[in-house]
Order: sequence, then C-alpha cells, then structure tokens
Amino acid sequence: MFFLIFSIIFNLTIARLKYEGGGDWYNDPEIIPNLAKEINRRTSVKVEEKEEIITLLSENLYQYPFIFMTGHGNINFSEKEAKNLRDYLLNGGFLYADDDYGMDTAFRREIKKVFPDKELIELPIDFPIFHIFYSFNKLPKIHEHYEGSPKAFGIFHKKRLILLYTWNTNISDGWTDRYNDPPEKREEAIRMGINIFLYALSQ
Repeated sequence: MFFLIFSIIFNLTIARLKYEGGGDWYNDPEIIPNLAKEINRRTSVKVEEKEEIITLLSENLYQYPFIFMTGHGNINFSEKEAKNLRDYLLNGGFLYADDDYGMDTAFRREIKKVFPDKELIELPIDFPIFHIFYSFNKLPKIHEHYEGSPKAFGIFHKKRLILLYTWNTNISDGWTDRYNDPPEKREEAIRMGINIFLYALSQ
C-alpha cells in the first residue's frame, strides 16, 4: 500500500543504487533511461525516462518500488545500510542486481548481511518472471563472462520475490548500444528487462 500511494503521487522512476566499496555502481548511465523508454513504448506503464541515484541511507528510499544495481567490483554495506535494505525489501520494495562481471563474490557476501536467514534460490525457466509479458525458453545471455549457463537467483519473503540477481547474463549491457551487440541480443535484453520491471510491480 505504501508504494501504491507513492506511485499515484509520483511518476514511476527506476532508481540506481550507489554503494560503497569501490565498485563502479555508476557504469553505463544510459541503460536505465533506455529501458524506461522501451517500457513506455511497449506497455501501458509510464516511467520517467531518467534514473534517480539513491543510497541505502536516502530519506526517499521508499519512493522507489524498483531499485537496480550493477558493477564490476567490490560492494560494501554498512550495518545501517544492510538494515535499511532489509526493511525496504520486506515492506514491498524490489531489488534487481545484475552482475556486470566481477561483483559476484562481494554481492553474495553483502546480501548475507542483509538476509543471514535467507538463501539465493535459482529460479527455473517456468517461473512467472520469464513469461509475464514476453515469454522466454531460456535466460538471455548477452555477454560471455564465465563458463556455463546464465543463472537467475531470487530471495523470497512470504512467497513474494523481493530480490532478483542475474549472473553470467549481463542483461543490462543489452540496454545500451555502446557494445555493438547484435540487434537480436539487445532485443532479448530489453524484453527481459521489461519482464523484470513489470513482474516487480505486479506483486
């Protein structure tokens, strides 16, 4: 209900998480505006075509029902930041984290600070997030970073998916044309991004 009230007062805006630790939380600043444009063009949901940068200490954290984070390196949450993220997620918020290569170890360590009692669970391809708007028979893999298949992991609270983490997929890199990815790869990435956003809002 808290997020519903804010979505009425404010246009929906996707927020990017700024974190400490030295990782490049800021990379590819055009990806969220590009995804927002596609959400507006393809769906009935209206999103601000910009990103807001927030921290886990921001007073307006609860204004954003959807938070995105990415990076290549280290992440560090203070005790207060970990508590704030836990409270945010348990009270209706959603975090999508996309490993842009090299943040896996730090992300898993810091999420354990947030949820020492929960595990990242691999999502099967029949999970609704893969079929809510576009349907996928496998998780898109935009860039090859590690050997093996791409993976999507989730954390749940009372059967609600509150956190999505994609590894060895680099979906968000497909939201920009700076890497000269084939059009079909970018289309897969945009479609998956739309699915993630719509699923987060639908819960």
